[in-house]
Amino acid sequence: MMRIMLFLATNIAVLIIASITLKLLGVDRFTGQNYGSLLVFCAVFGFAGSLVSLFLSKWMAKMSTKTEIITQPRTRHEQWLMQTVEELSREAGIKMPEVGIFPAYESNAFATGWNKNDALVAVSQGLLERFSPDEVRAVLAHEIGHVANGDMVTLALIQGVVNTFVMFFARIFGNFVDKVILKNEDGPGIGYFVATIFAELVLGILASIIVMWFSRKREFKADEAGARLAGTGAMIAALQRLRAEQEVPVTMPNSLTAFGINGGLKGGLAGLLMTHPPLEVRIEALRQRG
Repeated sequence: MMRIMLFLATNIAVLIIASITLKLLGVDRFTGQNYGSLLVFCAVFGFAGSLVSLFLSKWMAKMSTKTEIITQPRTRHEQWLMQTVEELSREAGIKMPEVGIFPAYESNAFATGWNKNDALVAVSQGLLERFSPDEVRAVLAHEIGHVANGDMVTLALIQGVVNTFVMFFARIFGNFVDKVILKNEDGPGIGYFVATIFAELVLGILASIIVMWFSRKREFKADEAGARLAGTGAMIAALQRLRAEQEVPVTMPNSLTAFGINGGLKGGLAGLLMTHPPLEVRIEALRQRG
């Protein structure tokens, strides 16, 4: 889950900076009459935000989680971790990713990177200390599955599409408020800018529901990949261990507690904005598959 949240945070930051800059420079002054030009304009900046997020994903993940990259294994555990990732990567048909450990008590892991041959796989210190070797291997296989499936690239494309339409319809709404409701005929006024920002916030939440739905679907695919690479029994055991630890007090910041493989799903509207399905649903899906 970490790779998704860091990606979205970077994407939103890029879009906000681009939107403010365009307004200050007077570039963002579409009247809504030329929808083709407006759509191209929104596509350029919408995809720019998602692609910049994609290329910065590894750097953001390292900095925000304080992940320490293993360049030369110093302990038996680090050596085993490197060998396991190398073996799983070879079986998955991808280049060996960077391997790291981040300081967190909770059991978690993530994978990110702009393409499957330039990725990062990291696990928490807590996971390494409390999980069995087979369970750690299954978690690593799950993350390798994300990389091999190209989930980050697909996410970037989906995010670029939703960014485009959020910007497009927000500006149409802003123009409607400015011209039709406020009867402003002197060019975009304050009503246009306020209405556009409001619409971007509302549409952005709706767009996030689409992205989160995609993320939940990809978790099932990564679980299947983990089961193929490490064994269905080991993958189920790892998810069961994660579920058992959901009641363990978390020492990571709130902004990171739901970012990795260990992510639950709440009911109602909150469930639509979660990146992971419930662990019990994922376990049952693997049992039916196996």
